[in-house]
Amino acid sequence: MRNSALVVLFLTITVRALSQNDNKVVIGKIDSVYSKILSEQRKVWIYTPDMTSGNRGQRWPVLYLLDGEAHFASVVGMIQQMSQVNGNSVYPEMIVVAIPNTDRTRDLTPTHIVSDPPMMDSNFSKTTGGGENFVAFIEKELMPHIDSAYPTEPYRVLIGHSFGGLTVMNVLTNHTKLFNAYIAIDPSMWYDKQRFLAATEKKLTDKNYDGTRLYIGIANTMAEGMTLTKMKKDTSSDTRHIRSIFELDAFLKSHATNGLKYASKYYDNDNHGSVPFISEYEGLRFIFDYYRFNLAMRDFTDSSAHVAMKMQQHYDLVSKEMGYKVSPPELNVNSLGYFAMGNKQYAIAASLFKMNIDNYPNSSNAYDSYGDLFAAEKDTANAVANYKKAMSLEANPATKQKLDALEGKDVFKLTAQELKKYAGVFDLDTLPVTITIELRNEELWASVPGEGDFQLVPLSESTFTVKNLSGYEVHFQMDGDKVLGFTSIQPNGTFKAHVKK
Repeated sequence: MRNSALVVLFLTITVRALSQNDNKVVIGKIDSVYSKILSEQRKVWIYTPDMTSGNRGQRWPVLYLLDGEAHFASVVGMIQQMSQVNGNSVYPEMIVVAIPNTDRTRDLTPTHIVSDPPMMDSNFSKTTGGGENFVAFIEKELMPHIDSAYPTEPYRVLIGHSFGGLTVMNVLTNHTKLFNAYIAIDPSMWYDKQRFLAATEKKLTDKNYDGTRLYIGIANTMAEGMTLTKMKKDTSSDTRHIRSIFELDAFLKSHATNGLKYASKYYDNDNHGSVPFISEYEGLRFIFDYYRFNLAMRDFTDSSAHVAMKMQQHYDLVSKEMGYKVSPPELNVNSLGYFAMGNKQYAIAASLFKMNIDNYPNSSNAYDSYGDLFAAEKDTANAVANYKKAMSLEANPATKQKLDALEGKDVFKLTAQELKKYAGVFDLDTLPVTITIELRNEELWASVPGEGDFQLVPLSESTFTVKNLSGYEVHFQMDGDKVLGFTSIQPNGTFKAHVKK
């Protein structure tokens, strides 16, 4: 077994493009909430993981993003990359709620002032001090709407940059338990002649922050020739912004903060405008430093249930950190089970499929997969029982075909000559991927670059399923006996392909 095998497993269940409608790439939707508190309609941009992964029917933690119009695309892409692509589980899959601005200065400042700000806050206006109303809107109007309309879990992250970072610190210290984790990016701690900074430092020692995490990203906003050593002794307005952040950073590192888990980083090569992306990336890695599940090929050398036990123990730790039950992703476990089954490691496969049944008792897929294992072991009685259970939860043509075959009923079949007409080379319409379909030993196989080979099993004249992958249907478009293309309907979306020209 090669080390790349596990990567291939996960690639088969991760999306390679976002939702596609009318040849457009869609990464989210716009929702809105009328705020009585702010007396205005507020739009929010929403991303949910079921747009890009096969793990439907699940619930997810929520990331709230200030200055949403500026950071939505990059943060969504980052989360999707680090929670799905290439089998990554560095971050959990998350819902993203991005809050665009209407009156940014009003909403993102905690108190009213009229003094001039540093140059990087060029949108400053005299409409300041609406921060508490804005937080009330989030807590009392936006969050209830999100929790009722979307499949959320009770874990929340807040990210803000500049004045948004100021808001993050305001929420952390004055509404501590509203979020579980916070990322403040180059926050405007100079605000109100650093009176807010002084109040923040006091509250950081007075309150209980047990179970809360904070990450601060600091940009290099110093003029040419200025150094960190000189800056800390400087008293001019030119360094006020960065000095105030370093003062907060030093305070956090030198004082007991009542359970707060804290980390920060100074980005010497990033200025105020470029620092958000790297801070968001590393901040989320800090917040979820316990989340990634590491599995090596040597874990499969033990023929017992070691893999399932290791995975369950890991997610028990994740559940403890996040404060609610987090189960191993069903499709990931499913693919590992088939991987073990393909290597005739039936005890490992059984422990994985059984874990899915325990964690997802209403999943037709979980019972169908367990039935496949019993069928491979020639245990017809248990295979039939599990296929029937799967069918009772959700009627599925592929499951029915396997059940009928075991019960001696007629099943749809195509001869090798009939299968041959579906062979060809196909280009996906929306992705630079070429798929080769060919006849091997009187079976139809599809080769997907970087992902592997998959057997196509006929359900009808032009409809096939993918063996050992639940939720996949391939529909061929024909002109008589000539194949024109196909449509693959699968858990992570619908993909169309045409014959390569």
